[in-house]
Amino acid sequence: MNARGGALHEVVSVLPDRADDMARLAILLADGEPIVTVIGKYNHGKSRLLNELIGRDTFAVADKRETVKLSDSVHQGVRWLDAPGLDADVGTEDDRHALHAAWLHADIRLFVHAAKEGELDAKELALLAELCADGERSKRQTLFVLSQVDQLADDAELQKVSHAIGAQWPDIDLNAVSSTRYRKGRDEGKKLMLEKSGMPSLRATIDAALARVPEARAHEAALLFDETREELAQLLIAREKLLDDLRQTQRQQRVDFDHGLKSVIDKVSGDIDAMLNALGTDHASVPDTAKDAYAITAGKLERAHIQIAYSRACIAIDSFLAGHGVVGLPSEQETVARALNSVMVAVMGVSVKFRKDLRRMFCTDAGRERMQRDFAHYFELSADRKALAARISQSESMIDALNKASKALRALKGAT
Repeated sequence: MNARGGALHEVVSVLPDRADDMARLAILLADGEPIVTVIGKYNHGKSRLLNELIGRDTFAVADKRETVKLSDSVHQGVRWLDAPGLDADVGTEDDRHALHAAWLHADIRLFVHAAKEGELDAKELALLAELCADGERSKRQTLFVLSQVDQLADDAELQKVSHAIGAQWPDIDLNAVSSTRYRKGRDEGKKLMLEKSGMPSLRATIDAALARVPEARAHEAALLFDETREELAQLLIAREKLLDDLRQTQRQQRVDFDHGLKSVIDKVSGDIDAMLNALGTDHASVPDTAKDAYAITAGKLERAHIQIAYSRACIAIDSFLAGHGVVGLPSEQETVARALNSVMVAVMGVSVKFRKDLRRMFCTDAGRERMQRDFAHYFELSADRKALAARISQSESMIDALNKASKALRALKGAT
């Protein structure tokens, strides 16, 4: 891929909807021969028209569907492009080729409609409207060709058809032609028949349009550069704002979590400290004897009391954590014992039965700081926080890609 292709690829990577525009821009920047494309429905005389315009039988002509893909010929510095007829196949593959030719390649479109068909159908009208609207925007030219006029009964019938089309599309410039008359007039040296065929007049109109192609191409290239640059700039502004919002959300979530968790830990620690200070003799640390196995002892009662206080503290903390999406362990820390795969167990353990352990966990600065730190660690590993971090990373990557695309577009424009 050359430098130009690489630059356009950078743009398309962030603006995929601009793929066709960038493909068109590549053609404009290549500055090859002006391209004249015929477009119209199947069997309306497009290929024969091109043959007569360039003066040689280059494009296949038949009553059956013959043109099934794009074919071209360069003649006298102009590339003539023959496209399949619209509605020629049920799979619409021909339509894709035809529209590709009209929108991507053409500098001048010859919109061909057979006179014997009378007025334009709905699909032709819609396409003509699109082409004309594009012409207003890009300055690409569309010439309307009323073909096969020799198949009409007389001039009165031609006037009738012309009037019907004019009623559908006011102020339309009709180029009425007969390729058959032109070929016969040329072969037989009949000058009047040549003139009556309308082909010399059409060729003069095309020549005038060709003279305007360089200016139109410059306009269209500048338009595509400006539109794309503006879209990149607007998207960059939107992405930077989104990134700022996401980072602010990330910071605020952490502030809220840290503040809320500290409040909960301080509350349960205060309750536990008050409970421990109200206790008298430390019975929990006195081991039970064998004869106490089935008896209710002071030690058992105190250990149960301590466990209840611990459980209440854990419930309060766990409730807060659940509200912030901190529940299960990351998959890499999970064990086969599913009941142990919780953040509470990982940080707090399973149970506490002695005063010194409860005091160490809740009633010392080191214990409270450890809980704050460890729970914050799992908060950052929670699914919601990881998803937010991923969105931030994606936004950062998109901003980087947008900046690269903008830089590539500027360099590409500067090189033209």
